[in-house]
Amino acid sequence: MKPTTALTVTAVLLATTAPVSAETLRWARSGDALTLDPHSQNEGPTHTIRHQMYEPLIIRDVTGAFVPTLATDWAPSANDPNVWVFNLREGVTFHDGAAFTAEDVVFSFQRAQQPNSDMKELIGSIVEVRAVDDFTVEMVTDGPNPILPSNLTNLFIMDKDWTEANNTVAVQDFEGGEITYATTNANGTGPYVLQSREPDVRTVMVRNDNYWGIDEFPMEVTEIVYTPIQNAATRVAAMLSGEVDFLQDMPVQDLDRVNAADGLVVKQTPQNRVIFFGMNQGADDIEADNIDGANPLADLRVRRAMSMAINREAIQQVVMRGQSQPAGMIAPPFVNGWTAEMDAESTTDVEGAKELLAEAGYADGFSIRLDCPNDRYINDEGICQAAVGMLGQIGITVNLDAKPKAQHFPLITDGNTDFYMLGWGVPTYDSEYVFNFLVHGRESDIGTWNGTGYDNDELDAKIASLASNTDLEARNADIAAIWRVVQDEQLYIPVHHQVLNWGMAEGFGIEVDPEDQPKVKYFTVN
Repeated sequence: MKPTTALTVTAVLLATTAPVSAETLRWARSGDALTLDPHSQNEGPTHTIRHQMYEPLIIRDVTGAFVPTLATDWAPSANDPNVWVFNLREGVTFHDGAAFTAEDVVFSFQRAQQPNSDMKELIGSIVEVRAVDDFTVEMVTDGPNPILPSNLTNLFIMDKDWTEANNTVAVQDFEGGEITYATTNANGTGPYVLQSREPDVRTVMVRNDNYWGIDEFPMEVTEIVYTPIQNAATRVAAMLSGEVDFLQDMPVQDLDRVNAADGLVVKQTPQNRVIFFGMNQGADDIEADNIDGANPLADLRVRRAMSMAINREAIQQVVMRGQSQPAGMIAPPFVNGWTAEMDAESTTDVEGAKELLAEAGYADGFSIRLDCPNDRYINDEGICQAAVGMLGQIGITVNLDAKPKAQHFPLITDGNTDFYMLGWGVPTYDSEYVFNFLVHGRESDIGTWNGTGYDNDELDAKIASLASNTDLEARNADIAAIWRVVQDEQLYIPVHHQVLNWGMAEGFGIEVDPEDQPKVKYFTVN
């Protein structure tokens, strides 16, 4: 992904701004969707674009409450505690006019369980999905799963016939650089239809006038023009000049300027996302450092020292201009299992950190490379730059390598980074989601974003048991015990919880979603 220049952005916006009807939403943020393949990448901005065109069985609204979508209702079976029954919405069609049925749900869930799918951890407890009739689906789980619906809000449904006809039954191998028909084309049941797609340049969607919810939601935006703009100053300039109506990823240094501008407003809410650093502690030796034959990150004292060197309050005030909340654990406050006590456990102690490094045999420090995205999180590269200076105070020389998320994320999922930034939102609002992706040992269908090399069989078994534990008190006790291990082993270095700021033209009625996943069907136009 090449950085978007101001000239390129201006050219793209000019091509779409005159004339523009009041129902066109010109939408920008720092990066693009990685792919349109519904099951390839579990990544926020990617889901956001797909949510306009594809739909899951269930979504959440801005309050976090479930909203029936392609399923009208769902409940555990009265006959079998290992089965969830979903009743599907009738009369729904895909964008090409094909009827939506249970067959498409069964097909989509089976597709999402493929090895290349980044969604497979979410449905790992499902052993069978079966169509009872055209509008009833049963999901059989490996033991009762009390929170299964929470895992389905980003699991999009594809048309089986369309997918087969376009030779895209196999999920895209994103890390391998594969391009398929489904990566740049879409055929969902959603409120907007893909009109054109130029990755990293522009995506245009138009209102689906045959949408099943056309009379249930405002649906007042008739056209969406989405433009990724990596450069922060260029994003703000586009908003201030009126070339953009809706801006995510608002630079924190420009909030007051945008909010004070005529016809513009900034809305804010805490985000369901935490930012942190990961460290490869599992390898005997690592490539990114200057220590031969050893891995300093394998020593708990080193990991703790690195965490103690990070001044979260300074990052909050200087880098984030107050728009963050220092974190001590890698779960947002929205999540079942989060506690204020654990979230306050990360403290700054430079001298104590130096002592720990000396105890570990690194009194003279060492050097290491930090891999960081520069177009995914709010001020991501700025946070990494601050961490470089802070770690330098305890003798660790950090060489920063910042790159677009399309190149950064495969470093983590492919195990090719030793020290890296990552952010994690929790759409299920439950710690099991964090554990499955970030704590469980890496296997073919679980732990895919765990770049730490940490692998604890006993802990993995306890994580696996969460999916079928219907005794919520005992389950919460297990969640607390798992978090205690994560904290004590310093698997990650928590930095902060993000705060969302969305900029918008006053004519648009938009409420900030803590998931950072705007759904345009809810927007109004005044």
